[in-house]
Amino acid sequence: MLEYVSSIMYRKTQYFYHTQRIQCLGETMGQKRKVGGIGYGTDSIKEKGKYATKTASVSLRKDNFKITLDITQRRRMSKSPQYDKYDIAKYDLHPGYTFPESVESMIPMGTPEYIDSGQRYVERMIRALFYFKQCALIGPSGTGKTHITYLVAEITGLPVWEVNCGLQTSSYDLIGRFIGLGKENWIDGQVTSWLKYGGLLYLDEANMMKQDVATRLNPVLDTRGHLVLTEKDNEMVPRHRYAYVIISMNPFSAEFAGTKPLNVAFRRRMSVWINFDYESLGERISKKEVELLLKRSKIDEDTAYKIIQVGAEMRRQYQSGDLPYGPSVGDLSHWAVLIKDGADPVSAAEETIVALTSDSIEVQADVRRLIQSVFTS
Repeated sequence: MLEYVSSIMYRKTQYFYHTQRIQCLGETMGQKRKVGGIGYGTDSIKEKGKYATKTASVSLRKDNFKITLDITQRRRMSKSPQYDKYDIAKYDLHPGYTFPESVESMIPMGTPEYIDSGQRYVERMIRALFYFKQCALIGPSGTGKTHITYLVAEITGLPVWEVNCGLQTSSYDLIGRFIGLGKENWIDGQVTSWLKYGGLLYLDEANMMKQDVATRLNPVLDTRGHLVLTEKDNEMVPRHRYAYVIISMNPFSAEFAGTKPLNVAFRRRMSVWINFDYESLGERISKKEVELLLKRSKIDEDTAYKIIQVGAEMRRQYQSGDLPYGPSVGDLSHWAVLIKDGADPVSAAEETIVALTSDSIEVQADVRRLIQSVFTS
């Protein structure tokens, strides 16, 4: 009998993370038992360590014994192949909830991995969303703020509603408007759709946002959690239970045209601020960035190291104000791909990293000199 039970347990635990309860009770064969189905158990999203689970109850009988197995499995937030790389299971952002088919296609897939040197950006961002529903990312161009936002959305299974908060973006673009004549054909904007369906609202270049746009978003991001459509007879749209926000911005400075200090009222609604910086900078060369370049472009290690070396020095000069742009690892990958295709490093740089940095002849000449000094040394 015990050997039989052990066999059943072995087969079942291949498919489940752990056995929650095993009971063996003496019972006559004439007694009836209600067999449990499969269901999802969810707890408050604010409670630490709670996650959605799927429970299966299995009942077996032999002679005068009944064996009941209640087996619990953690529910994964997504099917992303990168899910298990991060310690995020306890921060389930939509326990027991599946987003409608109409927005499933907006859940990112195939996002490249994001590398860091122990800063644990992904876990910190997901933790911030779990507890506070919103967070802010700040760092110079090329540090991967948009990249990591899409990665977070993929591994948590959230559809992305992206808004570029440029100077031309109006509140009508975000909220919605009537089209045609009269008030019959209303089209929801990105923010209104996000409020209704849930997911991740990504506000890029947030410190370029117009004041009237920020003012409309304030009640959405505080404890009120709703948007009033003044354009539509003051209709109130409540915030979906699983609607999250990430804003990103470059540091405020004169070189980023249109940026300004973030509105104070809007700023205080972001509970967590995460600062980003370059992995390789100046003389500090990240081994992980070199390895990533090798993986993406398949070039030799010496060339990959030199490309990262050029990028690190360009970033240093960018931060000191000598160059208008610091390249991302993606920008450097484009350069590496052309080299792998047969172009020499200097020629490949002309088509990628040199032209990308600036239209200025003087600035391009500075970048050429830097490239030549690294590749001819």
